[in-house]
Amino acid sequence: MIKPLRDFGVGFGLLLRGFRLVLGDRGLLARGALPALVTSVVLFAALTTLALTADDLVTWATPFADDWSPTWQNLLRIAVGVSVVVGAVAVSLVLFTALTLIIGGPFYESIAEEVEDKVLGGVPQARQVGWGRAAWIGLRDAVALVLIAVAWAIPLFLAGFIPVAGQTVVPVLAVCVGAWLLAIEMTAIPFVRRGKGIGERRRTLRRNRSMTLGFAIPVYLLCLIPLAALVVFPAAMAGGTLLAHRLIPPETG
Repeated sequence: MIKPLRDFGVGFGLLLRGFRLVLGDRGLLARGALPALVTSVVLFAALTTLALTADDLVTWATPFADDWSPTWQNLLRIAVGVSVVVGAVAVSLVLFTALTLIIGGPFYESIAEEVEDKVLGGVPQARQVGWGRAAWIGLRDAVALVLIAVAWAIPLFLAGFIPVAGQTVVPVLAVCVGAWLLAIEMTAIPFVRRGKGIGERRRTLRRNRSMTLGFAIPVYLLCLIPLAALVVFPAAMAGGTLLAHRLIPPETG
């Protein structure tokens, strides 16, 4: 029990170090904030629209409850509404990360390179990713991870109907799933620079699950704050680079 908690704290510490790096260098912050701003505006508008129309959407999806008593009808529709919003947020954050990495590929590659070269001493025989390859890798990973997010969203949506647990345990589980997928994306560039694909990335993070979640859960929660991603995303890229550097065995770097 002590080791997972310690590893969780280490992951959180790596994120804090990422914040210190970008907040201490306006160049890093500006490079990471610009692509996040573009994606934030688009997805924030989409989520706002969903929130404003959630009542109508839930009513449309549950016509069978029209004849129920007001109490049970409201309980059902609140549960469905919470499930819809939780699922939409989980998918949108994964999509946000993927789109931001695709749009800002060169910016985030430069952040990862600077962190590894200046702070961590560099990566021997590192591969240059390039915008075209970074965009392709980002698109490929995005499709895979969004499909995983949707696959998780369906059972989480159904579990949202369970009284009490659906409104307490399910949102917590959704945060953990979303954070995990976020970590896979935020560590992509350091792994690619070492010639490692998404399969090896997932296995490496899985072997260090507590540390990965210690880094990713705060990132996920902070990204729920409107426009906070403008600062969080560059810091998370720096922190994700530090995490990857820590987890990948030196002899395979």
